[in-house]
Amino acid sequence: MEECGLILSDKGMERTLERLASELSERRGDDERLVLLGIQRRGADLAERIKTRLDKALGRRIPLGKLDINLYRDDWTTLNIQPSINCTEIPFDIEGASIVLVDDVLFSGRTIRAALEALLDYGRPKRVELLVLIDRAGLRELPIQADYVGKRVVTKGEEHVDVRVAERDEEDKVCLVKS
Repeated sequence: MEECGLILSDKGMERTLERLASELSERRGDDERLVLLGIQRRGADLAERIKTRLDKALGRRIPLGKLDINLYRDDWTTLNIQPSINCTEIPFDIEGASIVLVDDVLFSGRTIRAALEALLDYGRPKRVELLVLIDRAGLRELPIQADYVGKRVVTKGEEHVDVRVAERDEEDKVCLVKS
């Protein structure tokens, strides 16, 4: 079994999501074209939780979508396994929308690059911001930064961050795992 250096417990994750929703509400709460778009898979789960908090805080329903970026990845030819294809569900017009992309971990920036490319197939938003639960600082390969960060963690290349969510993993926690 891999060693788990705890980054966030279940309670810590709840507090962090509450803070992120509050920051988002404070910055973009007046924007009537605000939408959340979770990157499949765990980013979509986190986006649903943030949406619930935003709906309550803002007194209105914030549109929520899910984005699968696997067909836009730039590393398909170097993967040892075939990526699993999930579905993209965008039940709203993104033309002119203020999109907040939600993902679990920001590492190299390549997932977000793929997400931005995928978005262009659906229209031209007014703005795109990025919200991440964990930012693995210092290992970026592309000039991509998050606008909303739950926790910034300095890691080494041989380490990885394991985000577990109750919807998929039967528990909430974030661990730093050494390879």
